[in-house]
Amino acid sequence: MQCLGCKKILFSVEFKQNLRVCPHCGFHHRLSASERIEITFDPGSFREVDADLRSIDTLEFPDYAAKLAQAEERVDRFDSVVCGEATIMEHPVSVAIGDFAFMGGSMGSVAGEKVARTLERAIDKRMPAIVFTASGGARMQEGLLSLMQMAKTTAAVQRCAETRTPYICVLTDPTTGGVLASYASIADVILAEPQALIAFAGARVSKQAGVGGRVPDDFQSSEFALAHGMIDRVVVRKELRSVLGLLVGLLGGADGR
Repeated sequence: MQCLGCKKILFSVEFKQNLRVCPHCGFHHRLSASERIEITFDPGSFREVDADLRSIDTLEFPDYAAKLAQAEERVDRFDSVVCGEATIMEHPVSVAIGDFAFMGGSMGSVAGEKVARTLERAIDKRMPAIVFTASGGARMQEGLLSLMQMAKTTAAVQRCAETRTPYICVLTDPTTGGVLASYASIADVILAEPQALIAFAGARVSKQAGVGGRVPDDFQSSEFALAHGMIDRVVVRKELRSVLGLLVGLLGGADGR
């Protein structure tokens, strides 16, 4: 296969063993939700919940039902977010993982509901919450129902803060639009993978808003976000499991226990 970063040819077996990171340039290729679960949490510990939740075509948006069916068949899931419970280095956590392969990871009513339930489950069971984002933003086919998920998830994060329930968010490529503008950017600890696209608006729109249309070369990258205080740390994929395990162990459950 060819690296999307440096364009060099890679052996697929070695590429997978390296967690889908290019050994030449370090480019972090996207992971599916299943791959993310496999490399992050203790083996066999993940238990999925709310897997049967499905979006409905309330607005009867043209071709939406067909696109949903195609996405469901392609990834064998009903939505872009997978949620459940797991352990990481034997610490129990409530988790949600975004999958860009399902309609660009767009946040519809089901995705927002799953993220909110993940946070509420963490509060109820007094365990930390970990959310991995991978999204192109709100799902336009659901209109206002999609935009409402920004308020729903933000309110759930606020309840975590009020109950002192630790919430960690990991921004992966891409994290954009309404997801970045809601639960992704207000976690207690915000991590990101290297070179991930982190943006609210598209590059062309952002350039139009810049002075004379000029923006830095690394604009909308995780490194730019770190340099400007938007995130806490950029973590390479090989170290992400150990960093998350350390954070969960230090932060503990609700009220720090």
